[in-house]
Parts: sequence; C-alpha cells; structure tokens
Amino acid sequence: MKGVFYGGGFKFLGVQLLGVASVIAWTVVIITIVFSIIKVTIGLRASAEDEVMGLDRSEHGLHTAYSGFTIMADSSLEDAELVAVPAEEYEAPVRAVKEKAPDASVYTNVRIICRPASLEPLKKNLNKIGVTGMTVTNVMGYGAQKGKPEYYRGTPVEITLLPKIQVDIVVSKVPVRMVVETAKRVLHTGHIGDGKIFVTDVENVVRVRTGEKGYDALQSE
Repeated sequence: MKGVFYGGGFKFLGVQLLGVASVIAWTVVIITIVFSIIKVTIGLRASAEDEVMGLDRSEHGLHTAYSGFTIMADSSLEDAELVAVPAEEYEAPVRAVKEKAPDASVYTNVRIICRPASLEPLKKNLNKIGVTGMTVTNVMGYGAQKGKPEYYRGTPVEITLLPKIQVDIVVSKVPVRMVVETAKRVLHTGHIGDGKIFVTDVENVVRVRTGEKGYDALQSE
C-alpha cells in the first residue's frame, strides 16, 4: 500500500488522523465524567491543611519527596489525618459575658500555638472581640502522643518537627477568658494537633518610640 509520500494520496493519512481524533475525543469525554464524579464526592483540590504542610507529608509521610536520599529517614506524621477548619466554621460564635470590668493596670500575655492554616480565621475572630495587635511567628514543634510511635516504611524513626504558628497577644481591658474561649472555638477540630494556649502575667508594657507605658502603650497609633 502506498502512502502520501509514495503516490498513494491522503487516504491512509486521513484514516490515521481520524483514529487520533477518536482517541482524543474518547479521552476528553471519559476524563470529564470521571473528574466530575471526583469533584462532587471527595473533591479535586487538597485541603488547606495539606497545602500548607505539603502533599509529600500528608500523602506519603515524607518531609520531602527526596527524603530517601538523606541519611536519616523522615517519620510519618501523626497529624497527617488532620483536616483544616472548614470555611463555614471560621465564624466562631462569641458570647457576651457579664463580669466585672478588667483592671487596665493588669496585663496578660496569651500565647497561642496552632496550625498555619488556622491563622486567618483566628485573626479575624480575635479582631471581632477587640484584639487589635498581635505578634505572629513561624515556629517548628511537635507533641509526642501516647501510643502513637513514628514509623518510616515500617521502621521506627525519630520525631519530625512540624510547622506551627505562634501568636502572642498582650491584653488588658479585653477579658483573657474571652480571648481564650474565642481561640478554642476557632482552633478546635477534635483531632491531634489543634494547638495549645499559654497564659502568663506581664509586669509592664513599654512603647519604644514614645516611651508610653502600661495600658497606653498597648493602644494603636
């Protein structure tokens, strides 16, 4: 049989092109159906928690895709099963509590350790109760969970530090209990890794630029 380059015309080339077009059309239809089903069932996009942590960690329990080339094997993650707080739960309800007005001469530092994905809803809800200033730091850490050893491909390995966010807030007139309860409502998912809250007394506060002290130093410009 002669082809297009040997005087046979475009007949056989046309048959080949028709075959290619048929495969492309079949693939597009099947992929559209399959991806539509996945989208409405388990979803196509990774969760906010996995996006921050990285899919190497959440899907494979690896620090990076190249951990097999390192001397120390990376550990699987205890909190790989964690899910981020859904967007519809970002609005944490805050109840008004009737109590004695806080003493403006008393200062308290509230330190919150949480997942990176929880920072934005936390900031939003703390702002609603009157917290206008905070210090945010990227930190690394882990909490050893009883009965939850770390393994890499079936072999026990050392603990891996996980990315966390540290939020420091110094409050005076805003009730400490309200700050703590708001943070608890926003961060709580019921899974390992929700975070911790530390409350400590502060002796004084000084604004460097103006020299203001105490409550005045906590106020915004």
